[in-house]
Amino acid sequence: MLVFDYSARDTTTNKVVNSTVQAESERAAAKLLMAQGMVPIKLVEQTKKGDILSKLTNRISAKDRIIFTRQFATLINAGLPLAQSLRTLLEQTQNKRLISIINGIITSVEGGSSLSAAFAKYPDVFNDVYVSLVAAGEASGTLDDAMERIASQQEKDAELLSKVRGALVYPAIVLGVIVGVIAYMLLTIMPQIESLYKDLKQELPFLTATLVSISNFFINFWWLIILMLVAIIYFSKRYIETPAGRKAFDTFKISVPLFGPLFQKLYMARFARTGQTLMASGVQMLEMLRISARAVNNVVISDAILRAADKVKGGKALSVALKNEHYILPLVSQMIGVGEQSGGIDKMMGKAATYYENELDTSVRSISTAIEPVLMVVLAVVAGIMVGAILLPIYGLVNSYSY
Repeated sequence: MLVFDYSARDTTTNKVVNSTVQAESERAAAKLLMAQGMVPIKLVEQTKKGDILSKLTNRISAKDRIIFTRQFATLINAGLPLAQSLRTLLEQTQNKRLISIINGIITSVEGGSSLSAAFAKYPDVFNDVYVSLVAAGEASGTLDDAMERIASQQEKDAELLSKVRGALVYPAIVLGVIVGVIAYMLLTIMPQIESLYKDLKQELPFLTATLVSISNFFINFWWLIILMLVAIIYFSKRYIETPAGRKAFDTFKISVPLFGPLFQKLYMARFARTGQTLMASGVQMLEMLRISARAVNNVVISDAILRAADKVKGGKALSVALKNEHYILPLVSQMIGVGEQSGGIDKMMGKAATYYENELDTSVRSISTAIEPVLMVVLAVVAGIMVGAILLPIYGLVNSYSY
């Protein structure tokens, strides 16, 4: 799918519209615009660089996607045809990239494609869960309910991510302050202390001399430090993009002290909520497990879910298949087991998701409470060392000249 910048005259308002449109060719883009009552004046295909820039500047946020989904569900529930519902959404949307995508979806739907297939053409915006729920809604004739479930699922997921990020913000700010204080002391105060002692031909105390040496290294080899940091970030990113690196990084996330249990609860809540949404929409269990495995966004947890799916395919109950998986928390398999007995697996997965969402909220508050004094102690120790390194030589000078 190509992206075109266009200028076109709207035949109803006689105004010139400048925006973007996605189509398979320039001719298809022109047809798409004419079908919308616009006369193309200029069509220019974006370069790959321009396409990347467009995606960055017109990023489709979770909020944009949720609003689009909710409004779409409302319009379908009101009895409007798909194409008309999409055109109505087109008029209400401000995000240029989303406008372009909706145009592409309209073209696909009017060309005879199913709505789920039209959404599937944009996997970076509409993931597997989204497409599968739309397909299930189309098959069962409950597309409006499916869209409502998708919006609820996305809201829950965004809320979970917000809680985890909230737990990481405070430590990041304090660590940033600590690094800033150290950098300021090393780059401004320490050189002055060294200069003063050189003028007076005095020997620096050990602590001060050590920090002065570090300061001189930073001042003289700052370019080397920047190069090393860039290299570390670059090669770390490249390693994480490999299968082995991604697995090592995801294992670290769920094993690291303090934050590991937080991530485990996040992944369990995501798995259970996605599974509940899919099964309530009529998606088959094996397909639900395959989609949920991708939705958790952790390869270690995904592998555990896929191993369980293989066992289910071999005839085992899902609760039994999940029970012996190390990274699947016990409550999930227990709740699913109750659901298997009562015939309501989706409801019990929903209860498991709610439990872990509440646990995640509690864990975030607990971590924030526990980490605050630790960071304050670290900040106090760093400040004490820096102040000591400054005051010790001053006291030394005062004592040496008082005698």
